[in-house]
This record gives sequence, structure tokens and C-alpha cells, in this order.
Amino acid sequence: MIHKSHIASANRNHDEAHRRDFEHLAEQLQRRGVDADEVVAHISAFEVAVPSWALGTGGTRFGRFPGLGEPRDVFEKMEAISVIHQLTGATPTVSLHIPWDEPDDPAALRDHAAALNLGFDAVNSNTFQDQHGQHYSYKFGSFCHVDAAVREQAVQHNLHVVEVGKTLGSKSITVWLADGSNYPGQMHLRHSFDRTLDCLKRVYKALPDDWRIFTEHKPYEPAFYATIVQDWGSSLMLAQALGPKAACLVDLGHHLPNTNIELVVARLITAGKLGGFHFNDAKYGDDDLTTGSIKPYQLFLVFNELVDAAHEGVEGFHPDYMIDQSHNLKDPIEALLQTVDNLQKAYAKACLVDRSALAEYQEENDVLMAEQTLKEAYETDVSPLVAEARQRLSGALDPIAAFRASGYRAEKADARAAGAYVPPQSL
Repeated sequence: MIHKSHIASANRNHDEAHRRDFEHLAEQLQRRGVDADEVVAHISAFEVAVPSWALGTGGTRFGRFPGLGEPRDVFEKMEAISVIHQLTGATPTVSLHIPWDEPDDPAALRDHAAALNLGFDAVNSNTFQDQHGQHYSYKFGSFCHVDAAVREQAVQHNLHVVEVGKTLGSKSITVWLADGSNYPGQMHLRHSFDRTLDCLKRVYKALPDDWRIFTEHKPYEPAFYATIVQDWGSSLMLAQALGPKAACLVDLGHHLPNTNIELVVARLITAGKLGGFHFNDAKYGDDDLTTGSIKPYQLFLVFNELVDAAHEGVEGFHPDYMIDQSHNLKDPIEALLQTVDNLQKAYAKACLVDRSALAEYQEENDVLMAEQTLKEAYETDVSPLVAEARQRLSGALDPIAAFRASGYRAEKADARAAGAYVPPQSL
């Protein structure tokens, strides 16, 4: 972890300028009838989970270029996530992937995380690739497979993931399926969906009463003709058929080009089935780029729907937020710090929308002024509000600058290059 004194020292370098910027913005917002401290309180309460798999350098089929000092196991990934939480105050939970980051001793990992002031969000199953030692292949699907033995293997894996999650203290499981077909006629489109639902029902039945299951949709890849859970409608059909503990998960990269994602969000809120998000960004497809790096206005419009639902007090509205990105070129910690900052800013801007004025313009069919009401909030530089929220949470005014100045990456690179590694559970 980064020593608190380093964060305090880094903040002192920016504090005077930050104070002037914050007071200036607070005065501007006051003229618009907005209490800056109230918005800061909302930002301070915003939390997003970090996925365990995002702490190492990602890759493509063309190669992977690992960076210095990368975590060697899930325990070291916890340490990196704790640094992100230290600097932002917004990432207190980890979303674990099974089996990529499955510990030999889940209780030891839970205790290790707790010592770092971290808990666990959703656990994630994996039937989209074959694992060492498994008896049957998922080449032609898992839950949708024509062979009952393959389906049974996939169900048992998900039940195992739930058991691991229970030990960790998680309260939900996310199920993303690569199941589908590449060619017309390859699979029966209706029967394959029915088989998938039957398998999900078995997993659902095994859930503890206080757990939820999230169904995640994706239009293509690796199934390029027909994906089993290919859109939010398919995901909603499954969630509604399963029951009240089932909800839909929206990955911002899992949509066809030009899809109105904020409308998808609104529809799922109306149906009472918006379970949560995987935040990332995309230019062409499921690019898993830094959230807000390509379509920042779309991100704001998504948060506008979320803040509006919270403002109206929609019953049962409590979505889970998680980052899901692949950091192929950026330092993973820095990319995640940048992502959290972009999320906090999008959320803060959504909190600035004058909802009373917007409602009046909508009732009057004043198209221009309704749009301008959103644009006024979006175009506000909320950086001082976000920085103030971080500082009040004992975080950094400028997380990336504080991280770089700390020397954390170089220190870990030296330490991890020297000697044999002894995992915490064996100490």
C-alpha cells in the first residue's frame, strides 16, 4: 500500500489551486440552485468494483506485452486494488473470476482482502473456454450444448463458483455465456435457448436467499451467427423466467454499433431487472477500452438514467457497478485510476441535471431547451467536485500523479524480480 503521508504530501502540492477551483465552481453552481457539498456527498458515496483480471496486462491473439512489477497471483492483485481504493476512495470491492483467480484457500483470500480494507462483489463463472482437467469440451457450447453431460459439467462449475463466493462474502454471480453458433443450421435456435434456461434454473435454485444472479448479453463473439443471450431482450427473458433474484447485467461494450444503451438501461429499470454494469468503452466492438475514452457523452447519458431513477425512488433500484477492461498498453493501475475518475465525473455531471426544469421542457415539448438542460450539466467541469470528494475520503486530489510519484510500480518490480514468491496463505 501507499503510505498515507505520501498522499497527504501529494495533495499539498495541489491543495491551494484545488481550493480556489472548488470555491469558484461552488459559487457558479449556487447561482444554478445546486449545493456543491451535496453533490460531493453523492460522489463520495459512489462505489465501483474492480475485477481481479484487470490488474495484469491484457493481450490479443497477436500477443501480450507484460509490464514491470505485475501481480503474480490473486493475493498481489488484491494489494494493487487496495492502492486504487486508497487513492480514489471508490473501489472497496473486488469481482473475482473463477478459475482464473481462484485461490487454493478462499478463506485466506477473504482474510487477506479484509486486511487491505477490501470486500468482494460478484463472482464470475467461466464456461467460455476449456480448463485444465475438465472432462468435456465447451467447443460447441456449455449450457446450450446438446450433450447433457456437458451441460451438467457447466452447471456444476457454476455451483462451485457460488460456493467459493459464499466463503468470500460475495452476494452475486455473473454468468456470461459464449454459447451460440457460427453458421445457419448449426443449432436449433429455440431448443438451445430452452436448454440454457433449464441450466440457469438449477444455478438459481442453489442461490442463497440474499444472493442475485446476473445474466449478461452480447450480440456476437465468439458466436458470429447466433449468440444464445444476444441482446437485452434475451437477457430479460431469462431473468424474468428465473425469478426475483435474477437481473440483467449491461456491459457497455456488448452492443452493436450505434445502439442506444441509455434506452436499454431505461427499459431494464422499468422492468425492475437492471442488475448492474460492466463499465468499459468501445469504438468498433467489445474493445474493452478505458471507460469514457471514446464515448464520454454516452456514459453521461447512461448515468443520467441511473441518477433519474434514484431521484424518483424507483422501487428495487440498486444496481451493482463494476469495471471490465483489458489494459493492453496502459499500466493497469493507472488505467483503472483513470477509469474511476471518468466514472465519478460522469456521475457528478448527472447529479447536476436540473430535473424540474427538464421535466417542464419535456411536458412542453421544448426540444431545444430539454437538450440544453442536459448539455449544461455535461459541459460543466466537475473536476473540483470529484477531487474534493476524493480528498474527503482521504484519497488523492490527483490519483495518477500521486501514484506515479509514489514509486509503487518500480518498487514492486524490484521486489517481484528478486527471490522466490511465497503466497500469503502459506505464511
